[in-house]
Amino acid sequence: MTAQAPRRPADAGAAPAGHTPRRKRRPRAGGTVLTVLTWAIGLLFVSPVLWMVLTAFKEENQAATDPPTLFFQPTLDRFSTVLGADFLPYLGNSLIATLASTLLVLSLGLPAAYALSVAPVKRTQDVLFFFISTKMLPVVAVVLPIYVAAAYLSMLDNVWTLVVLYTAMNLPIAVWMLRSFFLEVPKAIVEAARVEGAGLPRVLWSVMMPVMAPGIAATALICMIFAWNEFFFAVNLTAAQASTVPVFLTGFITSEGLFVAQLSAAAVMASLPIVVVGWTAQRQLVRGLSMGAVK
Repeated sequence: MTAQAPRRPADAGAAPAGHTPRRKRRPRAGGTVLTVLTWAIGLLFVSPVLWMVLTAFKEENQAATDPPTLFFQPTLDRFSTVLGADFLPYLGNSLIATLASTLLVLSLGLPAAYALSVAPVKRTQDVLFFFISTKMLPVVAVVLPIYVAAAYLSMLDNVWTLVVLYTAMNLPIAVWMLRSFFLEVPKAIVEAARVEGAGLPRVLWSVMMPVMAPGIAATALICMIFAWNEFFFAVNLTAAQASTVPVFLTGFITSEGLFVAQLSAAAVMASLPIVVVGWTAQRQLVRGLSMGAVK
């Protein structure tokens, strides 16, 4: 009996029979065009901010030229002028009004949102509509009674008056946002915590808060932006002691002319704190605003 010749193992790289090798997908021209178009639109929206920053480093005569001056020697004189115009007290008032009102909004909004999401009642939708309906009233329609009440209580030109108003202004939006974040928390982990004997404070603080942290950060950032940029109440209810940064910016628009370079420098300095906060919390902001968007 003759011995059979040993079979040679199949090549490791050989494709099995009937297998069609995949071809590498080439990038489509449409995707490249869409990317370029997206960048162009983004730069178009950002271009006014970039021009403002560029103008802040110019001299006043360079900022007012027509056509605009593109090549110039940068200077920090405009920023020195802004700092010399008592900018820091206005900045301090804005920080107090923004941070204090945001903390109050979260302190009041979290329990309200929890009650409206976890333990809703028959009139929950009516309560939610009432909250959001307060944003439909024009601010100019209520400034007179607010002014009279503040004057009666000797609270005019007081930063804590702005704190109360900014809290009332942002609370409805915060309740709506926080309620939507509470609804996205898986009920299974809440029920498991209750089975283990955790009470309401423990469930709220140790179970739900870590899950909702991005949503809380997003809500806080939006409230901070609204409070920081608010102008109408600040310009009508403050005079010298409690004026905020938006009121300070109007001081560069006088009957003597519009100081474009100084106004740009002041606007850059006024925008910098909230831009830094937004940039630092951008990951939490994106996660918070996208909670529940993808199941």
